[in-house]
Amino acid sequence: ETPRPPVKMPSKKSSKSSAPAPAPKAAHALYPSRRRNFRVGGDIRPTRDVGRFVRWPRYVRIQRQRKILQQRLKVPPQLNQFNRALDKSQSTELLNLLNKYRPETKAAKLERLRAVAGGAEATAPPPTVKYGLNHVTYLVEKRKAKMVIIAADVNPVELVVWLPALCRKMDIPYCIVKSKSLLGTVVHKKTAACLALTAVERADQSRLNSMCTTFTSQFNESTDNQRKWGGGIMGLKTQFRLEKREKAVQAELAKKAQF
Repeated sequence: ETPRPPVKMPSKKSSKSSAPAPAPKAAHALYPSRRRNFRVGGDIRPTRDVGRFVRWPRYVRIQRQRKILQQRLKVPPQLNQFNRALDKSQSTELLNLLNKYRPETKAAKLERLRAVAGGAEATAPPPTVKYGLNHVTYLVEKRKAKMVIIAADVNPVELVVWLPALCRKMDIPYCIVKSKSLLGTVVHKKTAACLALTAVERADQSRLNSMCTTFTSQFNESTDNQRKWGGGIMGLKTQFRLEKREKAVQAELAKKAQF
């Protein structure tokens, strides 16, 4: 008996009329399309932004983590006041005044001492900017400082966190600038935590008085700097999650209100 041929079952797919395939594009005679080969020795790979995959140095990771934590957590007023620094125009005006009273460099000091040793008449030193945390603290405690400038990015911040309260107690105008390196350029250093002005020339006295009046109202007498908390800003994912939860609660309340 001969074996029966296998029976082919009909396909379960519904016989729908398929759309006609689009006609292939005609190849260019001079520039035919060629598939790229990204293997070794082949075409140049497209550039990718791999910043997320870089293992950044430890200090960079700490900087970024600190910034995020200060946004997420509640920041007390004593720390939050360092986020209220001078704007760009005020900083520029202040820097122009400070640069007129930069302390002398080592070379200039050596030249002056040689001139005095050679018989030149010794004159009183001109007024200059005072720097150094201990020195500025001494000047504030003795009420010799006319104005104090504090950097906002000092690390650790505990070095200067008490200085605004001391200036308010001694009734000395102070201000906060964003960068410690900006203050360092004034005194020929990389960075400076704080600076102080004890005296200026008569031509700049009105300018100094105007700044002191502005800084007194902006920092010394400001209640926001002493009472307003900071932080508490959630990330985008948390914000969307809270919005979704709030919508669900409102929908549930609306359902209960119908009965």
